[in-house]
Order: sequence, then C-alpha cells, then structure tokens
Amino acid sequence: MILQNLLQFVVDVMKVPSILVGLVALFGLIAQKKSFPDVIKGTIKTILGFLVLSGGASVLVASLTPLGDIFKQAFDVQGIIPNNEAMVSIALAKYGAPTTLIMAFGMVANIVVARFTRLKYIYLSGHVTFYMACMVAIILSVAGFEGLQLIYTGSLTLGMLMALFPAIAQPYMRKIVGNDQVALAHTGTVGYVLSGWIGSLVGKGSKSTEEMNMPKNLSFLRDSTISISLTMMVIYLVLSISAGKEYVESHFSSGQNYLVYSFIQAITFAAGVFIILQGVRLILAEIVPAFTGFSEKLVPNARPALDCPIVFPYAPNAVLVGFISSFIGGLVGLFILGQLKWVLILPGVVPHFFCGATAGVFGNATGGKRGAMIGAFAHGLLITFLPVALIPVLGALGLTNTTFSDTDFGVAGIVLGNMARYMTPGIITVVMTGIFALLVIYNFVAKKPVLVEDE
Repeated sequence: MILQNLLQFVVDVMKVPSILVGLVALFGLIAQKKSFPDVIKGTIKTILGFLVLSGGASVLVASLTPLGDIFKQAFDVQGIIPNNEAMVSIALAKYGAPTTLIMAFGMVANIVVARFTRLKYIYLSGHVTFYMACMVAIILSVAGFEGLQLIYTGSLTLGMLMALFPAIAQPYMRKIVGNDQVALAHTGTVGYVLSGWIGSLVGKGSKSTEEMNMPKNLSFLRDSTISISLTMMVIYLVLSISAGKEYVESHFSSGQNYLVYSFIQAITFAAGVFIILQGVRLILAEIVPAFTGFSEKLVPNARPALDCPIVFPYAPNAVLVGFISSFIGGLVGLFILGQLKWVLILPGVVPHFFCGATAGVFGNATGGKRGAMIGAFAHGLLITFLPVALIPVLGALGLTNTTFSDTDFGVAGIVLGNMARYMTPGIITVVMTGIFALLVIYNFVAKKPVLVEDE
C-alpha cells in the first residue's frame, strides 16, 4: 500500500511537465557542480518557462474551445470530436492502477532504452506520456495481461515508443532548430514527419512562410501576432454570424454582443500564442545547458525531447498556416466520411491547432509556404481518418463515445490492438523483449551511429 501510494505520487508529479523538466534541470545542474545560486536560478527559470508556456496554452484552449461548438451549430453537423483528455478520463476509472505503474516504469524504461540503444532521446512531455500509458494499459489489460507481465510489457513498450517517436522526427527537427541539441516529444509525430516529407516533395523553390513580401501599407502583417489576430477575427466572425447572434450570446458570451465577443476571442487567441513563444524561449535558454549534465551522468549524448510548442518560435507564420491548412484538411475529411457514410469525425479545433501548427512548421522547414500548406493539409486528413481506424479497436474495449485525436495514438493503438487481437500475451511479451534486444545488439555491433550530428 505504501509503495502504491508512493508510485501514485511520483506519477502525479511526473504528469506535470514543469515539475518533470524542472527536476531534470535540477539534477543536471547539480551533476555539473554548479554553484547553489546557479542551481536554484536554473531550476526555477526552467519551471517558470513551462508555467508560462502552459499558461499560454490554457489561454489558447479557452479561446478555441467555443469555436468547436459554434462550428457545429453553424453547419448543423453531429459526430465524434476526438479528444485525448476525454478518452483518458473515461478509462482511468477502470484502468487507473496499471496506467500509473506503466507510466512510472515506462519512464525508467525510456532511460534504459536511451542508454543501451542508438535512440538517445529522453521524452519529457509528462502529460502525453500519461495518455499513451493509459492507451497501452487499456489494450494490454483487455488482451489478458495482468500482474507483473502487464507492467513489464506495458512499460517496455512505452519506453521504446518514447525513444522511437523523437528519433523519427529528429531529421526534421534538425532543419527547424538548426542543431541537434533538442528533440520533439509529442503524440503527433507521425503527422509531423508526413508533413515534412511532403514538404520535401512539393516545396522546391517555395519561400519560407517567414519571408513575406508585403506592400508598404500592409507591412504590419509581418508581425505574426497581428496577422494571427486578424486571421482569427475573420474565422471567429464568419462562424459566429453563421451560428447566429442568439446562440453565441446565450451559450458563450454571457450576454455580451456576439461580434464584440468574437473580436475579443480572436485577440485572446493571439495573446495565447504570444505567451507560448515567450515561455519556449525561456525554457530553451535553461533546459539545454542543464540537460547536458543530466545526460552525461545517465545517458551520454542524449537529447531532451520537449512538447510541440518548442518549434513555434522558429516559424510563427507557419504556425498559423499549419493550423488553417490542417483544419481545412479536417473539413475535407469530414465531407469524404459523410459521402462514404462512415463515422463522422468532426474537426477538433484544439488538436488541429497544436498538431496542425507543428505540422506547418515541419512542412515549412522542408518546403516553404507550399510545404507548410500541403503538409499540414495532409496532416488534417490523417487525424480525421486515423481515429476512424482506431474506433474498432477501442469499440472492442468498450470505449465507443470518443477516440484519441493525435496520430501517434492512432498508429501505436492500431498496431498494438491488432497484436493483442491475433497474438497471445506471452508472444507479445517475447516480441517486445526481442525488439529491445535487437536494438541493444545493433548498438554494439553497428560501426556508424544512427544519429547524425550537427550539420
């Protein structure tokens, strides 16, 4: 009982990104034998940076959430809106204990995988790690896993996913950031890599989204905060007018004029983006130097993998282009689903912003404006159709009202769910252990490192 309570406390701490990354900074600075004032300053600034980022994300989500309902009212459509938080909250009532244990030991497994294989990435996005642990726990539990076998197989699977996803995104991260010092830890990796790949195919000769040639009278649009504000004003006003004055004022604006409400929400959205950018800059200034000490002691040459807003400052205009293009992709996907008479997946504004914006930055890095638009559009289609493919897996588990939104949940869930369907628990455990063993063996026998250093 004491051990279970202790593990629950550890997981509760690790679910909070600011605390998790603050602890990494603390241990890293201590390992580097920094002075006491430097340790305190570096740790607090890292936590502060994440709190600023989280505050900006909260402002963004608060301004985006009404938009989804206004959209449904404006176009009179009903369907499933994929939502990670909703999925996890439903599942935790039954699978809370294995989720907690798999997350706790999965983070340990991530360090072991990074230490003994070529996948040198430490996944530091605690909240999405918790969501992935929950999905793994659900699928394995329903497949018949229990006790130590459930925790071992689930933790090892999670640990390998936490190292693998940042590894496949790193070639594009290197282009975005300009060096190899930081990696990406978010559950939309497959979509981001798709966007980056598409950008490399279609973007030849296309200028970056950050190189806008504006007439003198429109030069103010070069400021990303202004261009984001104006774009969101158009989106909000069009949807609010379509939904109707009465609906908006009775459900959201508390009697405030619906046009004024729309105007304020659009500016609030831009304020959220601005806050996130400031938080990211603060984090990067502190965590990269501090992580050096952490990695030297535990995992030589490891890279910290951080949440998706970490790429936003490198192409703020691509953030907006990616969001809009991904959302349009979601609308096209919704139309196709309607024509096929399949389950309707409504575009969730929050995932289309955070994941679509990141896809836009990846597409821009390889293919400029064209890459950002087409890559993020493809991402929007992907996060519309992947949840449809995941629904049968979740339906077999008794979870039918909602589904996960991000691409990595779809890919990992479909693969693991089908393994659970066609393999016994014993075989799945052997397969996962075998994959880890092969990665370790490759690390020791391969002559050249998998990871390319700074270009």
